[in-house]
Amino acid sequence: MRCLFLESMKVHLKGLWKSGCMCGPDIASVKDLSITTEWNMESSLCPCTEPENPVPAPLASWEDYFQWRSLPLHSPVAVLLHWPLTLYHCLQLSRIQTSRYDGHDTLHIHYLGPEKELLQLAVFAELRALFPGVHLRIELVGPAVPRSRDGEVVNISSYPNCSGESCHCRSSIASENLNCSEVTLKIWKGLYHERYGDIVKDSNPHLILAPNAGVAAYPSWMPTIEMIRGIGVPAIFTDFCEEAAHLASCCISSITGQPLGLPIQVNPFRQPIAENNSALYIPCYSNGFVFGM
Repeated sequence: MRCLFLESMKVHLKGLWKSGCMCGPDIASVKDLSITTEWNMESSLCPCTEPENPVPAPLASWEDYFQWRSLPLHSPVAVLLHWPLTLYHCLQLSRIQTSRYDGHDTLHIHYLGPEKELLQLAVFAELRALFPGVHLRIELVGPAVPRSRDGEVVNISSYPNCSGESCHCRSSIASENLNCSEVTLKIWKGLYHERYGDIVKDSNPHLILAPNAGVAAYPSWMPTIEMIRGIGVPAIFTDFCEEAAHLASCCISSITGQPLGLPIQVNPFRQPIAENNSALYIPCYSNGFVFGM
């Protein structure tokens, strides 16, 4: 179904969409994570330049986002943008006042267990629009990171391009008017509790996020959760489906001896797919449910 949808939008296995379905490359087989910066669609269907208006506070749904970004509901970009929009939503839930990080300081996010995101890093450029004037530094740490990319730093200072050769997004001054520092990503190979000492030398977290964590399925989460409890930083997890989220909740509570600080709830920015090429969206499982400690 996903492949048929991407084929109908003429983006199957193109640009940022290469890992958007099962046909794409597996991260373990990819030697080069060079950032792909092409939406491969016309400008009216994708956020390739800065927004026309400041972000309303807060965005509460994909409909809100599409209206703010002046995109039609049949645009498929939400299939990829669920990564940065989920991070946006989790920052709202954590009650971190992002206005404090207005360019004079850096908001540090520790992002655990990235996989497909590593082939779609350019979508995190949307955080520039969501948090204008805020410098975000995101540490992506997980065992799926290729060893050759361990320690690599990626600076994102522009949006992915549309397919229009004459579009403003391809201009060298396309992003100069947006009062926002670039998003900085640093990639770490390994489990979080094993690499934490190295990471915090330069980046003490304000928020820890573990998308699609599968806590109940992987025993390696146990020492990481114990460590997070000890450092006392807000930590938010997402999981594919409600059952997995409830199982994860039981695991976390058994390790910490406490109930969740943030109860299980539906993520309004979970990954959607379009049904029958219409503007109706049905949820896929990716980032479906949010909970935290």
